[in-house]
Amino acid sequence: MTLYDRVAGLPLTISGSDRTSRCREMAGEATRVTSTFVLLGEDEFGAGEDVTHEPVDHEALPEPLTFDFAGEYTFDEFSQSLKAVDLFPTKPPEYEISRTYRRWAVESAALDLALKQNDTTLASRFGRERAPVRFVASPPVPDGDPTRVGEILAVNPACEFALQPTDAWTADTFATLAETDAVRVLDLNDQPEGVDDGRAPDFALYHRVFETFPDGVVADPAVSDDVRDLLATNAERLSWGRSIRSVADLRDAPFEPNWCSIAPSRFGTVRSLLETIEYCEDQDINMYGDGQCELCVGRGHIQLLASLFYPDGPNDVAPRAYNKPTTKTDLRASPLEPPEDPTGAEWKHLEFE
Repeated sequence: MTLYDRVAGLPLTISGSDRTSRCREMAGEATRVTSTFVLLGEDEFGAGEDVTHEPVDHEALPEPLTFDFAGEYTFDEFSQSLKAVDLFPTKPPEYEISRTYRRWAVESAALDLALKQNDTTLASRFGRERAPVRFVASPPVPDGDPTRVGEILAVNPACEFALQPTDAWTADTFATLAETDAVRVLDLNDQPEGVDDGRAPDFALYHRVFETFPDGVVADPAVSDDVRDLLATNAERLSWGRSIRSVADLRDAPFEPNWCSIAPSRFGTVRSLLETIEYCEDQDINMYGDGQCELCVGRGHIQLLASLFYPDGPNDVAPRAYNKPTTKTDLRASPLEPPEDPTGAEWKHLEFE
């Protein structure tokens, strides 16, 4: 029985739906907007988070929602029914990838509700234990300035990091970060996620990343003739994630995968997510969790999946406090202990906010 088979037949009853949006200031002077979709069913509710990045796509959602999800289904029947639903009823999304994000929000809400209505959890359905989650933080390094990394280490000296190198990183930036011995993932961010911006890989930057962090996982490089030999030499350290939506995408990766980052929202459907996780386990591909600055229940979902399937990976699923505009003085340390008696697909715990 596959992982998906273990949840596909869960009975699901929906009586209504709702949506709320959140807007938060983030580290690096960025503003994040997400929407939480809620599916109602008698005395229970399920929630999922839409991580679409363009605020206008959240603003365009009608109030009240025009979606009519009411009915009785199995979870798989509900998933199949979404193929016929336009989740952007007032205007197309700014980027097509946002349809995948919103589909995930609705499906994860339905899964949460189905689990609660059947008095079960993902851990029990999959026969797995919730393990403590090792997490890394991913603060910005604006203009090559590693100040935020130093501030976090001053509060949490054992913290590990996933960082995004840019051409603004100077020799001093690389040296300072290398001295911390805490950088576990270097995200080159050059694989397209819905939109290919045509950026060519920077050989000098790639070479310096591999040379400066010899034990780091290097995520989502662009692949061209200029860097192919360099990447081939370091293929065991490469990770793929931004362009991965399914098992087929992983099979088509430019190099045989050794690492895969799992961001549930990129898969759109629960089936595709679970099939990819299962494929990685079968092929001995190392996994770790990835997020998209979730503000609400989506953060708990990525933490829960990490706990069940890849708890020891360099999971970019840190508590929300690490994304605050200023560094807090009471940051939770890794690993993140699982909550007691969770319900549905939830991962509720006390965060330092």
